[in-house]
Amino acid sequence: MFKENEYTEAMKQYANDATVSDPKTGACWEGYERVPNTKKGSPGSCRKKGTKGSAEDWNEEWTEYSEAAEYQGRKVTLNKPFLTPDGPKKRSVYVKNDKGNVVKVNFGDPNMKIKKNDPARRKSFRSRHNCDNPGPKWKARYWSCKAW
Repeated sequence: MFKENEYTEAMKQYANDATVSDPKTGACWEGYERVPNTKKGSPGSCRKKGTKGSAEDWNEEWTEYSEAAEYQGRKVTLNKPFLTPDGPKKRSVYVKNDKGNVVKVNFGDPNMKIKKNDPARRKSFRSRHNCDNPGPKWKARYWSCKAW
């Protein structure tokens, strides 16, 4: 994986920078933790415990908290989208509406793929669906915009 001189250079960097994890083991300094989805030994692969990383800072407005509830006599998890292979749409999510009732929201075309990595398509989708003002959580537009 690493050549000897590359490993030596990486260890020197690791010894000088607390945000770089060990390139072989991925271990961080004491008081630091690994940042999810980062490469071992790369700068920024560790952060102080208890601090938010850039992956978690993306937008506090979209942060959802799952909780248990009851829908039509069975226990469900709120605010967690799931695939619906035989359903009328691609995904569904259980949420509480403005009256406090648990409702199932279906969204997404099952015959289409999301191509949100293409910036032009992403911009077009978000403007077409007015994702700057997604509306309440019990509407499909909110969850579609969150996915994009």
